[in-house]
Amino acid sequence: MSARAVAPMADRRLFGIGLMLAAYLCFTGIDTCAKWLVQSGLPPMEVAFVRYAAHLVIATALLAPGAGLRLFATRAIGLEALRALFLLGSTVLNFFAVQYLPLTLTVTIFFTVPLWVCALSVPFLGEKVGLRRWSAIFVGFGGVLAAMQPWSAEAHPAMLLSLGAACCASFYAITTRKLAGIDSSATQQFYAAGLATLALAPVATIGWQWPALPIDWVAFALIGFFGWLGHQFLTVAHRYAPASTLAPFIYAQMFFMATSSYLIFHDPIKRQTLVGGAIILASGLYIWMRERKLDGAGPSHQSPR
Repeated sequence: MSARAVAPMADRRLFGIGLMLAAYLCFTGIDTCAKWLVQSGLPPMEVAFVRYAAHLVIATALLAPGAGLRLFATRAIGLEALRALFLLGSTVLNFFAVQYLPLTLTVTIFFTVPLWVCALSVPFLGEKVGLRRWSAIFVGFGGVLAAMQPWSAEAHPAMLLSLGAACCASFYAITTRKLAGIDSSATQQFYAAGLATLALAPVATIGWQWPALPIDWVAFALIGFFGWLGHQFLTVAHRYAPASTLAPFIYAQMFFMATSSYLIFHDPIKRQTLVGGAIILASGLYIWMRERKLDGAGPSHQSPR
């Protein structure tokens, strides 16, 4: 896609939904590759660096020849930097978490993003949230407790990393929506990958390790590609459908993650994760339906990885 101009918005909702589902499939690929690599012994910071460096190389190679210096042109450098920072924080925290937790649990905790976005829309977007939605937010966080069960012997401190990743993702969703129609998707891709790569390089290159097995190299190569392709799908989807239409399709990622967790890591979903996920899903869908009724599209609930 050329970065010569910001593409106009269009009403093609089914196409936008299809792009969003494709994005979540790619994000599942990112988490699957990350879990495989960190369990193979690669440091999480190195894996995050590879994810963004490869993303940056692909995006620049495809976009720079046609865009030239326009690729770097932004009308909101502050928002671009904040967006990249939140995306980086969500990714790094998640990559540390998947080293210790099943993918089904990390994605269940991540499903609190719509709850966070709804709550944060009050101070950051100036929206009004009524008693019904606040009640749904609290019920949803009750679902988090049901899934995490912090009082049990199986509770792991890495669950807090997943919560932190979800919080960062919520701010990423808010800044992404603010940038829609301001900067092109190509420019957003470049800054998200470029700033993250620069931030991670000094840390990731210390004690660098290369993959040991051929299958590790496959994951090593695919993680950046999934990152670039997923965020391209996600960014373009918002030109064809409003955020309120796209928001509930985040829950399709539970199916993608559960399939990957079972087939690749032989880790079936646990009962408490299923119960907690159902509560969070119900709360998120209620918030979405309530916002639709009030005609409040709000920020999208995305899956930054």
